[in-house]
Amino acid sequence: MAKSLEKKISSWGWIFVTPSLLFFALFSFYPILNAIYLSFCKKNLISLKPPVFIGVSNYYRVFMSPDFWNSVRATVFFTVGTFSALVIFSLLRSVFLTFRPKGARALQLIYYAPAILSSVVAALIWKVIFEPSGIANQAVNMLLRTNGVDMKWLSDSLTLQVSTMVVYFWKYIGYFTVLFITGLGKIPAGIYEAARIDGASRRQVFFRITLPLLKPTTVLVSIMSMLQCLKTFSTQYLFTQSGSPLAPINVITLNIYDTALRQYNIGRASVMSVILFAFMIILTVIQLYVSRSDEVSY
Repeated sequence: MAKSLEKKISSWGWIFVTPSLLFFALFSFYPILNAIYLSFCKKNLISLKPPVFIGVSNYYRVFMSPDFWNSVRATVFFTVGTFSALVIFSLLRSVFLTFRPKGARALQLIYYAPAILSSVVAALIWKVIFEPSGIANQAVNMLLRTNGVDMKWLSDSLTLQVSTMVVYFWKYIGYFTVLFITGLGKIPAGIYEAARIDGASRRQVFFRITLPLLKPTTVLVSIMSMLQCLKTFSTQYLFTQSGSPLAPINVITLNIYDTALRQYNIGRASVMSVILFAFMIILTVIQLYVSRSDEVSY
């Protein structure tokens, strides 16, 4: 009787899960396998001719392309700069909000608001801010006590890269702050009370209690923010469409878009997609391994 009931429950479980599995297989699993297959083929996106298998020729041409390595450089520069700032400042902000209960809820809502916006809207907002007559130049001139100096946020190579980082930082810092606040909420208040009784300073509490117990959340936020940065596209695309130079911010995702939809070379675009996918899988595996080894007990 018990086995019959268990079998019936299991059957209903598969019935409820099947639509999600089919959706995932159709829109996620199949495109991944198709991209891997096309990476070994010569295929014009707008041609009706079937793909022609050419082996690893696409991989060779991609790895020998200076444009690809420039995309790797742009992606690494953007990812390292953005995710480092996101992790550090979201951690500090979460600690500030957690130990400052007065008005914390309202501040959390304000900080999280940019995360609700789409990436396109965020990029358009900051595009206006970074224009020569925008708020960014006015703020810098006010701080430096200069008059009418244009920092060339959307044209100079270095400042353009910094501009894309600022957009992403502004959009996602609230989201990762909320994740850190959730992690801080899991730390028992009795630990902090015991530390205060023992005479521990705020600095000692932060470095010897908060940071060690928050390590699993820090690892999670680090990997999630890095994966988000690796997938960046909208900001770079909109900036280049507005006249900004392509080379400094030609991240891999933007290179994939140009190669597939402008050059119609779906084979080489698939190669770059596979490389990016493999790198993200490696980071995910590292996150799973580290999070298991970094479990803490209170």
